[in-house]
Amino acid sequence: MGVKTMLPSYELGFYALIVTCAVVYSGSGIFEASRDSMNRKAFRDGIKPGWHYFGRKMDVADFEWVMWFTSFRNVIIFALSGHVLFGKICSMTVPQHRAVMYMLYGILAVLGSMGLVYLMIILSHCLVLYSVALAKQKWLCYVAGLCCLASFKVEPFSSWQSGFVTGAFDLQDVLFYGGSGFTIMRCMSFALESAERKEGIYSIFDLLKYNFYLPFFFFGPVMTFDQFHAQVSAPEARRKDDEMRNIRVHALLHVGAIIAVDIFFHFFYILTLPSDLKFMNRLSDWSLAGLAYSNLVYDWVKAAVMFGVINTIARLDHLDPPQPPKCITMLYVFAETHFDRGINDWLCKYVYDHIGENHDNIMKELVATIATFAVTTLWLGPCEIVYIWSVFNCFGLNFELWVQKFFQQEPFAKLEAKMSEAMSRRIRAVFGAANFWAIVLYNILALNSLEFALLVTKRLLLTGFPVSTLSIWFITYCGVQLIKERERILAIEEEKCDKAKAD
Repeated sequence: MGVKTMLPSYELGFYALIVTCAVVYSGSGIFEASRDSMNRKAFRDGIKPGWHYFGRKMDVADFEWVMWFTSFRNVIIFALSGHVLFGKICSMTVPQHRAVMYMLYGILAVLGSMGLVYLMIILSHCLVLYSVALAKQKWLCYVAGLCCLASFKVEPFSSWQSGFVTGAFDLQDVLFYGGSGFTIMRCMSFALESAERKEGIYSIFDLLKYNFYLPFFFFGPVMTFDQFHAQVSAPEARRKDDEMRNIRVHALLHVGAIIAVDIFFHFFYILTLPSDLKFMNRLSDWSLAGLAYSNLVYDWVKAAVMFGVINTIARLDHLDPPQPPKCITMLYVFAETHFDRGINDWLCKYVYDHIGENHDNIMKELVATIATFAVTTLWLGPCEIVYIWSVFNCFGLNFELWVQKFFQQEPFAKLEAKMSEAMSRRIRAVFGAANFWAIVLYNILALNSLEFALLVTKRLLLTGFPVSTLSIWFITYCGVQLIKERERILAIEEEKCDKAKAD
């Protein structure tokens, strides 16, 4: 079945109507639950006074979001604004040395925010992995890199290193472990690219320029070393047509998204409500499903805003950073599910694609996914909930291939060949809808809690069967068809662009 298979417009219109009505109905249930629970004692810590214009309290359960845009907001604006101004001056005066200037500014910013001891810890890990890179042995780069990463993620080594950093301020732990973790991933990329290089090795200054680029240092995204080095080493940094206009538009969109999320949290307490399972039992199956789905959408929005702001700064520096993650609303396959495109690209290049090759062999795919999620587990920090998340998502990724291989066998392949392409698309969308909810349930346990994920699963599959189960499955089927239609339009537009370039 080709991706450009078309369905009748009236059918797509019906699907859009069904999805819209379902979202409105589910949203109204969440809104009513938020209004009724505004003054509950159980939610006292998660719901605080918000903007007085609305006369409502605000969901503040996500401490990172609250810190970024309240107490830590001025620090972020000051540091990134300083980087932009500093970078602009360097680009105008010494463009050939702009990477060195970015490195110096980044080192000074890390020193000023986290102190000399933290800077020394980071430099020591850089020096260790640079020394390993000199051997030009990939297996040694993997072993050394993963050991360094484990030293920040596994007790007692992580506490031992963090104990050297004195002082206490909001987000210190986030900055410590964020900067440390991303440093190791960048150093591993540097070491692996050095091992691939046939002649010579990159210098220690290339590694420091790569690691201490401030916009990427604490929160990512991770650009692989080969991409970063090629872009910052370009002799002339020229912008594409309308690039500045696009940068301004994206900056305004991110500001709008931040304001929209804050307004949304005054009316929908999607992060605080799941903390009280007794209250959750009062909600309808539809509201519960909408609440689970909205938690994933919010986490995507949060990642898109964070990486979008950072990417805007990077684009001002003439870089082409990893794009924000693909919208969770547009996903129905495990292979495309991620919340950090930089880490996803890193894992695909150095682990998943390296082992799985073309991802057509079942055994190679199994080994590739196990290795990928083992590294991901270490990256996220080993704990019970991460283990469960990794196992389920690893299974989901492999199960997709098993199902694909199964239905490629006789008589299914012959049966599909006799079908019209439109009917084949409809049948595939039925399976895509089931896969969509597997993605939601497998990821909500990490983003919210295992208890909430179990409650949603029980309500949708057991107590809600068959009415809620089948109706929500049908609505999701409608949504998957709309996603497939968007993919069809994008494929046609891409084909037109390729033909235009060829001509």
